[in-house]
Amino acid sequence: MSPAAFASSRPRRHRPAYQRVIERLVEGVIRACGASAILFVFGIFFFVFREAAPLLGKLDWHQVLFSQEWYPTSRANVRYGVGALIVGTLSVTGLSMLLAVPFGVGAAVFVSEFCTGRVKETLKVLIELLAAIPSIVWGFIGLSVMNQVIQALFPAPVGLNLLNAAILLALMSVPIMVSIGEDALKAVPDSYREAALALGVTRWQLVYRVLLPAARNGLLAAVLLGVGRAIGETMAVLMATGHAVNIPHSLFDPIRTLTATIAAELGETSVGSDHYRMLFVIGVMLFTITFIVNLLADLAVRGVRKR
Repeated sequence: MSPAAFASSRPRRHRPAYQRVIERLVEGVIRACGASAILFVFGIFFFVFREAAPLLGKLDWHQVLFSQEWYPTSRANVRYGVGALIVGTLSVTGLSMLLAVPFGVGAAVFVSEFCTGRVKETLKVLIELLAAIPSIVWGFIGLSVMNQVIQALFPAPVGLNLLNAAILLALMSVPIMVSIGEDALKAVPDSYREAALALGVTRWQLVYRVLLPAARNGLLAAVLLGVGRAIGETMAVLMATGHAVNIPHSLFDPIRTLTATIAAELGETSVGSDHYRMLFVIGVMLFTITFIVNLLADLAVRGVRKR
């Protein structure tokens, strides 16, 4: 008798009814948890859009998007220009990523491939502790420490500027990049390493020629999570940027971001006023920017997979 026929001839063991019920309940809970994430996102967007909707049709969008004049409380001439706020948000995010990506990816490679034993465990604990520091503490560091350091090292009249906030955001984004980047490098099969070493490559050639190309999807995801962390940060940039509505022309110019504007002004507005609703319009803009970043990330990941 063949193995297949023997297996089919054996009597099947039926699971008790309570096990089937528990399995269906657990499956239903898992499905509900997955669906709840989508519902929560749509619920948040609906709430923000509902508060902003009455003002959307009244705005001069050319002035809103390209003007630097943000005077929401003016009695004579109210202006809602968020051009400087958008530029400030993108500039501090871009500069922080220029600082964070080399350090984050390099630290992930170092921890994953060059560290062993106690040194590796110590570095991982320190990186996790770095990620656990609250953003308000980073803001205090920028306000009291980095402010004086920048004024001492650079010809900057004020230390609360674009460079200060970018350094803080880079330090806040690096732990995320290191953790996810290390997981991506660990996910590379050991056969890749063994085959490369059998060909006589050096350790750096192994990293550059084999590991980084094989783990590029995970490393790209790590970088994009760092970008999301930088765009959504509020308290640190509120305290470290100088909070001035200004398009920066150098690293030492004070700026203001979209998130910091909402945090600083929402508590001072009356519910239902145009100023109140304009802050929710800024929230819709943040959703739009985040959607564009995620869409570009998805397209980039798909392009990398096709290669």
